[in-house]
Amino acid sequence: MRRWALDVQARSNHNKAACALANKLARICYATLRDKAPFGEQTVRLGKKINRESFVMPA
Repeated sequence: MRRWALDVQARSNHNKAACALANKLARICYATLRDKAPFGEQTVRLGKKINRESFVMPA
């Protein structure tokens, strides 16, 4: 992740790189809490996505 952050900083300025890193860390934290799995562990969420009903239409 450090290499990624330094690459972003090289392409952009320091403030944008800091925001991008904060965003990436927040997304990792959210996914870890959502899936109840440690970071870096492979999770398969396709089955949940296929079976999910976004909007249930009333009868």
